[in-house]
Amino acid sequence: MVKMDNSRQRVKEGFKGLLQELAATLSGYVSTADQQWAVKGFIDAFRNVYTISADTKIVSKILEIHLFPVLLKFAEDHKYKIVLAKHQNYYPDLSFISVDDDTIKFAVDLKTTYRLPDKPGFCNGFTLGSHGSYFVKRDVPKNIQFPYNNYLSHFCLGIIYSRINPTDIDETKIYPLNELHSIVSVIKDIQFFTIEKWEIASDSHGSGNTANIGSIFRIEDIMQGNGVFKNLGEKWFDDYWMNYGKIVITTPTGEQKKITKLREFLEFKGIDPNLANPYIRSSRTRET
Repeated sequence: MVKMDNSRQRVKEGFKGLLQELAATLSGYVSTADQQWAVKGFIDAFRNVYTISADTKIVSKILEIHLFPVLLKFAEDHKYKIVLAKHQNYYPDLSFISVDDDTIKFAVDLKTTYRLPDKPGFCNGFTLGSHGSYFVKRDVPKNIQFPYNNYLSHFCLGIIYSRINPTDIDETKIYPLNELHSIVSVIKDIQFFTIEKWEIASDSHGSGNTANIGSIFRIEDIMQGNGVFKNLGEKWFDDYWMNYGKIVITTPTGEQKKITKLREFLEFKGIDPNLANPYIRSSRTRET
């Protein structure tokens, strides 16, 4: 990342504070008085309303569209411009660039997930971006809007919501516009937060076999930034994920093994493995 002198550190902390203040207000922009999502469906030219799917990717995209005017005004109010990712698979979703100094850039990724009804206090987790090409080669703009080291910091604007029971939603029904308020929203109790990416990172992949950084799952820990790197800091987060699965060690039984756990990585580096912050894992496999 950009070299962080004291003045830039203050700029970073100031931007983080502004984002946190914004996050505290966002529920009011997207929720009704009874905490249902204000988006009820989509309307055609004949004024017919169709309910939307509860598919996580669809919900995430519509939330992003729903929030964009608010984010745009936030940027204008604080003398930033927003540059959108020019390709769908590029990181980050939003690049905030200072109008007065274009070397001041912040990466902001919109991350959504849902609470697990059978595991109170837990959510399905987030993927926090790749630990592949642009994360390792930080001066190369591959699959990233600007090189990774051009950003002063990398933030998640996180969204956690509850899904409505599918039996309460009839996706085949078409509603007239005058019955809009009778439609049950597919999500409710939408909670927003702002956190730096490294603060909620785990030491495990975020999805399947792809090179994505995974998050922790306990909601209270997410809100407080109690990821596994809490006691170590961002530099150790960077070092671990840049080397994830690349270091091979010999186990006491003589087997060759790749390091894919933070405690193992710290031991390899000669650091107290107890500095890896413990957290409660969810055994639930991510859907996305």
